[in-house]
Amino acid sequence: MNRKTMALTAAAGLLTPALTACGSTSGAGAGSGTIVVGTTDRFEAAEYAPAPLDPAYAYDAGTWNILRQTVQTLMHTPRGGGSPVPEAASACRFTDTGNESYRCVLRPGLTFADGTPLTAQDVKFSIERVLAIKDENGPSSLLSTVDTVETKGTDTVVFHLKTADATFPQKLSTPAAGIVSAKKYDAKKLRTGFSVDGSGPYTMKAEVKDNRLVRAVFTKNPRYKGDLKLQNDKAELRTFDESDAMGKALERGTVHMAARTLSPAQITELSAKPPKGIKLVPLPGLEIRYLGFNTDAPGVKDKAVRQALAAAVDRRALISKVYGAAAQPLYSLVPTTVSGHVNSFFNKYGEANTAKAADLLKAAGIKTPVKLTLNYTNDHYGDGTAAEFEALKTQLNSTQLFDITVQGTDWAAFRPAQKKGDYAAYGLGWFPDYPDADNFLAPFLEQDNFLGTPYANTTVRTKLIPESRRAVDRGVAGPAIAEMQDIVAEDVPVLPLWQGKQYVAARDGITGVEWSVNAISDLQLWELGRGVSG
Repeated sequence: MNRKTMALTAAAGLLTPALTACGSTSGAGAGSGTIVVGTTDRFEAAEYAPAPLDPAYAYDAGTWNILRQTVQTLMHTPRGGGSPVPEAASACRFTDTGNESYRCVLRPGLTFADGTPLTAQDVKFSIERVLAIKDENGPSSLLSTVDTVETKGTDTVVFHLKTADATFPQKLSTPAAGIVSAKKYDAKKLRTGFSVDGSGPYTMKAEVKDNRLVRAVFTKNPRYKGDLKLQNDKAELRTFDESDAMGKALERGTVHMAARTLSPAQITELSAKPPKGIKLVPLPGLEIRYLGFNTDAPGVKDKAVRQALAAAVDRRALISKVYGAAAQPLYSLVPTTVSGHVNSFFNKYGEANTAKAADLLKAAGIKTPVKLTLNYTNDHYGDGTAAEFEALKTQLNSTQLFDITVQGTDWAAFRPAQKKGDYAAYGLGWFPDYPDADNFLAPFLEQDNFLGTPYANTTVRTKLIPESRRAVDRGVAGPAIAEMQDIVAEDVPVLPLWQGKQYVAARDGITGVEWSVNAISDLQLWELGRGVSG
């Protein structure tokens, strides 16, 4: 899950006004009732990204974390992980043996935050709206198996699917399936700016400066009816340009928890010697980082070049040099802790195997050193990205098989250029939409994939993805999932590098920190409270 080419000034008319009621940017101190959470996520609105908080457009971890507080979904991931459970729904289930018809009954008495009743027709409107708008940067691909949506009365909605999709309940737990009202959202156009209206646990007011959201203030929605139990009445998400500034605000007490993203250096320091009154909390994480390839680009069109890179890269050295305890090596698109994971890249190439890389290039008749630029975004994934790519350059060039240069670009220009195919090789990250192997494979391999890649494997698209989605018992999908991972290792349209470990830091007296971010990086502000924390 990720995103965002023109000047920000083009969008001045798109934004909600800055709030004066939220207080000064110095914010609340440790004694305030509002729980303040820091993030380095950037929230921008511009002509190229006009609707950052519209469920039909938003498709990155940061904006989804705002939507999860404000917009209800039929299902949600339960506190300890596992299969999704009803949220706005009271019950949901497949009604056929082929997993092609899925029925949900809404909780009684649901309303939007403004008091307007929420009905099955609103659910139908919301899903059909995402599919109708089908923004190229948006999450409509998550709903691609939906054929038609039927309502029965005011409380029942039935999704008729084009093909079997056992992962559909998980997709209904994502903001792509967020429920909005036709009174507030146009059926065919995006809602610009930073306002958001829903029926979720909080309402939100935005403070905007220079076309960027700098603070989001969440107030308990008294009309909320759902499965979540709120531990606070008000919370605030405050943005910082750098991890260091966020860390200093935590030490001062103007921030109570530092979430996304602590730098590797901060994690090391907080692990060894945390400041008095601050604790570092490790959390499960499923973030992955990888190199992607435009398989039509001259420099990497020959599969042997991509295979040689896969053989030559030294993941352990890269992590040791840059990320330390914050990451672990990854030899598949599917993380090690997700059911169905296979170490396909290690099985095929081993680790830092220069001799194998040389043999692959020689057998393909490719002259060395191979010249290649690795492109990365310098402002989207945290403070370690530039160092990571410098380290990659150094280790690959040391093999004398490659002549690597690296180029960092702001996300606002990087992502559109990557989608257009301007880069032969590029670095990206993925925060899963839901914790299933399907969501680490299909978004990269199916038609209209997230990367916009020209790579296509007919076996994967027509046989293995549909086969894996037929299995409600995800263990039964294992053989198809394993075969897809082996195909990726053979063709190398992407090269997985590492899997992240999540950490947050919080001040004493803030409870629920261990539940505040789940394995798929969902921020759950409702879990945070005040009391005696352990």
